[in-house]
Amino acid sequence: MQKVKIPITLHPGKAAQHRLKYDGIVPLEKLTRLEKVVQEGVGEIAVKIHCKNDDQGFAVIRGNLSTHVTVICQRCNGDLGLDLVQDFAYSPVGEDTELDIFPEDYDEVALDENGEVNVFNLIEDELILAIPLVATHNEASCSYSAKPASFGVLKAEDDKPNPFDILKQLKKDS
Repeated sequence: MQKVKIPITLHPGKAAQHRLKYDGIVPLEKLTRLEKVVQEGVGEIAVKIHCKNDDQGFAVIRGNLSTHVTVICQRCNGDLGLDLVQDFAYSPVGEDTELDIFPEDYDEVALDENGEVNVFNLIEDELILAIPLVATHNEASCSYSAKPASFGVLKAEDDKPNPFDILKQLKKDS
């Protein structure tokens, strides 16, 4: 399958009816929320999307995405490269959708006022969720040092009288 342009929005009912498939790339600079999380804002996300109706008649948007991003290691504050690979399955929900019969295999996605789904937002959400909450190198390759870091010189504190010494003295007197 040749690489095609991934649409920004998609009408899930029509796409599922026509069994549309997309295999393409999304530039990282199009995903502004993800750019705030990663160090480098340059790169591409490989995306594959397949739309179809399942056995129960739900329109389903399935796919996977993969990319390489750089984040900050939370242990040593160095650059940490992550290969993100994520599979997803969404089904649109409207106001008339009964959620008690909604399959658990699918994540719910709300339709906009035109009855479409913003595909770029789905991709961005999946990538943000794929990034670890506390991203760190493995211990062997991390440049973290267990030595306490010192920034500047602390002044010696003046010996001040303890304000509770008066209470000790009152306790002894009684």
